[in-house]
Amino acid sequence: MIFKRTIWQWIVCSGLAMQLAASVTQGSDWLRFRGPNGTGISPDQEPLPSSFGETENLQWKTPLPGAGVSCPIVVGDRVFVTCYSGYGLDRQSPGEMSALKRHMVCINRADGKVLWEQAIDPVLPEDEYSGMGVPEHGYASHTPVSDGTHVFGFFGKSGVYAWDLEGKQIWHQEVGKGSDDRAWGSSSSPILAGGVLIVPAGAEARAVIGLEATTGRELWKAEGDGLGNVWGTPALSVIDEKRTDVVLGAPYEIWGLNPETGKLRWYCSAMETDQFNSSVLIDGGMIYAVEGRGGGSIAIRAGGKGDVTASNIAWTGNDSNRFSTPLLYEGRMYLISGGTVKCVNAEDGREIYQARLQGGGDAAGGGAPGGNGQPPGGGRGRGGFGGGRGGSDYASPVLGDGKIYYVSRGGDIHVLKPGDKLEKLSTNRLTAEPEDFSATPAISSGQIFFRSNRHLYCVSGK
Repeated sequence: MIFKRTIWQWIVCSGLAMQLAASVTQGSDWLRFRGPNGTGISPDQEPLPSSFGETENLQWKTPLPGAGVSCPIVVGDRVFVTCYSGYGLDRQSPGEMSALKRHMVCINRADGKVLWEQAIDPVLPEDEYSGMGVPEHGYASHTPVSDGTHVFGFFGKSGVYAWDLEGKQIWHQEVGKGSDDRAWGSSSSPILAGGVLIVPAGAEARAVIGLEATTGRELWKAEGDGLGNVWGTPALSVIDEKRTDVVLGAPYEIWGLNPETGKLRWYCSAMETDQFNSSVLIDGGMIYAVEGRGGGSIAIRAGGKGDVTASNIAWTGNDSNRFSTPLLYEGRMYLISGGTVKCVNAEDGREIYQARLQGGGDAAGGGAPGGNGQPPGGGRGRGGFGGGRGGSDYASPVLGDGKIYYVSRGGDIHVLKPGDKLEKLSTNRLTAEPEDFSATPAISSGQIFFRSNRHLYCVSGK
């Protein structure tokens, strides 16, 4: 089944000059979801600990003003994270929607002290805190992004905000007030392509929207019905010094957009799934995607024009990854989901190994495609953000200092050694309390930042 391109409408913005290469990687800062271009790999050389816990290598622990599954980002000496409070913290007693607040929090990375916090009044009504969607992730699910001097937060129906690093609001722009067909709530994170803020407002507007980063002015709007079933985050594919594509996974296809205009440059038929939960992964001249609902994996050669299905597909497979985005390192792609690690050869998709992650409070079977994955004992899927060990894991693996870090929603943090067989270095916990760990960690300059629904943790061997 192929997505109909005839539903796309384009608003072309001319005369937009950008420097895109700087958007792909900016030193040791962790500026967006999964760090440099969404790879999940830190370029830093500082050592990171394999073993840590409440009394070992925990530099600080800071209470947050609310819950959320958005990931921390690191900008210089500051860490930014979004939260929500007032409504939708407990499935049994969600409270009144009118009390809902969103928060942008800025924290000193040296000591964990809150430098500033901005509370945001939401645009109501929001999607109800009920059913199998919103209670799984809440109302702070989009990871912020930074250009090094500003921080941008996307809050769904409440729009996009820009602040300077001292907390002064620069602008606010609405990008739609719609809902996805299932009312599951949106979670795709914005990215930067030069001076353009790319906002995947799939639920809100069935569109990807390009905003001028300095003013919030809408530059273009690329619409498509299928975007209402997209929860992944785009990445940048640098073709040459004159061309960069914004790549996004969509139902049945992968798309490459022009970041200056939003225009569709190429598309490729992909997995037979009517929704796309994970994010694309780009490594050099290759694009990889793995989906969980129904399964399927694909490797695509970057570039091209129009329909590149026949010309650019390198390989396809039947791998499945649910919500997590894969990690690619030294020619091996690691897929971690439902307590299982699968390693495949990135060149041809051949399986290298598949093994179970055993230990602590792993959610056995949570994350099976199409299933609820709810083992006994409660957890977020049953009782909201009360912590617990049930349901699908949401975090994606990251890598630093030659080690893979993967967080289960129940709080088990697995440290793995990359290679042709599963070698687990340790399994760690930062708290004995029932907290929900659904955010992907951030790594910067010898520190790892883990976020739960209650705290931000900084781990370091320094």
